[in-house]
Amino acid sequence: MLNQTVIVGRLVRNPELRETENGTKVTNITLAVPRSYKNAEGEYETDFVTCVLWKGIAENTAQYVRKGDLLGVKGRLQSRSYTTANDEKRYVTEVIAEKVTFLSSKPKEDE
Repeated sequence: MLNQTVIVGRLVRNPELRETENGTKVTNITLAVPRSYKNAEGEYETDFVTCVLWKGIAENTAQYVRKGDLLGVKGRLQSRSYTTANDEKRYVTEVIAEKVTFLSSKPKEDE
């Protein structure tokens, strides 16, 4: 069996680092990933993929990237469900990151 995915896209918003009750660092990021083909109207559509980053990966990503940066994420797909306040069951599929690669080049600082 194999559960592995690689996503390359632009960061939709700045990462917000959080801590779980036991002190583990975590952040959720969303990548905008354009599709490689046009729809019936002749436009490219975009998928928005949620990725969960833990521990050191979460800390480094929150420190060094900002909205609009190009990122590569390698990880696995994970599905989970939860119940809303209105007793509606919701299902979520996320990428659990094993590696994040920063692909945007930063402009040089003026010396």
